Amino acid sequence: MRVEQHQATTINWLIGPDHSQLETTIAYEQVAIELTASVAKLEPDPYMAQGYRYALLEDFDHLYRYSALLDRLEGKDANNITQGYTDIVPGRPTFFHHRAPEHDLLRPYERDAALATKLHALTLTGGEYQTHDYYMNIGPQFADPMARQLYAEIASVESQHITHYGSMLNPEESPLEKLLLCEANEVWTYAACVDQEDNPRLKNLWECFLDYELGHFQMVLQLFKDMERRDPAEVLGSGELPDFIQFESHREFLRETVERESSMRKNSTEFVAETDEGASSIEYREVVNAEGSPSEMVSSTYSWTPGTELMRMAA
Repeated sequence: MRVEQHQATTINWLIGPDHSQLETTIAYEQVAIELTASVAKLEPDPYMAQGYRYALLEDFDHLYRYSALLDRLEGKDANNITQGYTDIVPGRPTFFHHRAPEHDLLRPYERDAALATKLHALTLTGGEYQTHDYYMNIGPQFADPMARQLYAEIASVESQHITHYGSMLNPEESPLEKLLLCEANEVWTYAACVDQEDNPRLKNLWECFLDYELGHFQMVLQLFKDMERRDPAEVLGSGELPDFIQFESHREFLRETVERESSMRKNSTEFVAETDEGASSIEYREVVNAEGSPSEMVSSTYSWTPGTELMRMAA
């Protein structure tokens, strides 16, 4: 655990100190969008891939709402952070993300599912935990009431995403199976960073952490054999690492997904048309959104264009 703590500290401290909390929030959402888009394209199970695209459209909308807040509070253009790699337009409106709990669940993968399916679910579940905790910690620190409300609203949705992705994990896996998959997941993630990193200093860091995790993985492999008397291949398959997540822009994939699936809803564990949404979610939203949705209010007069609110006022 100590090694994991030091890795997390090192990585988190790579974030530039000259970014505001809201600018870092924009970066969080861009990471969520591009990471989830890559996973959705790589996922071999069509049902799971649909699950990734579904939540992807919600994070895509969160980027738009936070960009409106950045324009409102700091007079800054979110594209200074996204650098033109990710469109800043609405996805499935955040207003509709609030669902009754029974409609947040998905069917879990089978224990003999492809290793890629298992690692994808672990990756997104972990990412949503960190995003949720970040929003919960910094949201109360804003003085602006609209900012406080928006962070509270989207943090609630992120907690739903934890359930959404977490329910993909097979509940019948033993604790050691889960530990084995977690270590495999870290090896796979750092290997992807090593493979795609152009900065020599950071590449050395990823190589160092990959070396750490390969050692952890070997220890857990032996523990699994000793304690469960099973072949790790039952969990890991051939042992070959799945294709790496691609850290790149997925603009065209996102545009197609927004156009095709923004109106999609949930009914129990199924993805359905807007007219077939679970009735309890509609009732839930009538209560949650009774006084309006902060995400709608903050963006009511916002439309992303190059430049900032301050520049437009000066013109």
